[in-house]
Amino acid sequence: MNQLANQRAIVVGASRGLGRGVAEAFLAEGASVVAVARDTGPLSELADNNRLELEAEDATDPGVAGKLLQQYRPDIVALVAGAAPSLRPLHQHTWESFSANWNTDVRMTFYWLSEALRLPLQPGSRVIVMSSGAAIMGSPLSGGYAGAKATQRFMADYADQEARRADLQITVSAVLPRLTPLTDLGKAATAAYAARMGIDEDEYLRQLGKPVTPEGAGRAFVSLATGAEAAGAYMLTGDGLQALPGTAQAGRQTPIPALKEER
Repeated sequence: MNQLANQRAIVVGASRGLGRGVAEAFLAEGASVVAVARDTGPLSELADNNRLELEAEDATDPGVAGKLLQQYRPDIVALVAGAAPSLRPLHQHTWESFSANWNTDVRMTFYWLSEALRLPLQPGSRVIVMSSGAAIMGSPLSGGYAGAKATQRFMADYADQEARRADLQITVSAVLPRLTPLTDLGKAATAAYAARMGIDEDEYLRQLGKPVTPEGAGRAFVSLATGAEAAGAYMLTGDGLQALPGTAQAGRQTPIPALKEER
């Protein structure tokens, strides 16, 4: 354990779901964590950890990324925040509901990646962007969600290319988790897609297979933060990380060990 001792991580979107799992995993591995969320209230139970600092901020604010990166100079930046999409067919969306994830997820990623390259972060730093499996498989009830998530994956690759061109020694990667019923977003989507297919939720969940858990997401981010080579894009399922084509590690399965019983 303590793979991240003496390192500082910023987790954007740390208050719930997979982001909460990432923040807790970084803490468990010895990192100092700056948890960024609009509402840090859900993190109050962790506030007695002297390696956790809370920042109640809107990550899409154009001034926040530069301010916090300059203030904390993190070794690891995890961009997990995003808007919950409106779940309805294409023709029932308004432009405002359709574009919500472009105005939140993509905008947040743009500001944070831009500022990380401009600062720049110190050599050896890792930036990990949480996209979604919808970036590959689509999401017909989520408006522009799948396109926004695909763009986040591209942006991570663009940022990694620019870091290499400038020899900044910063690695940027993207994680694409499969749909999971263990987050608020995933639970609502599970119900909506089961209804769309005319099957019950239990049957739909059986088709999804082993779910991605917040703990599993945390282990995946720790793996990318500590691995020798972490650039590229990775699908995250309940069985672990799988490098996608075009990634240096493509074709190699990166299993994530099961949780120990005492945890």
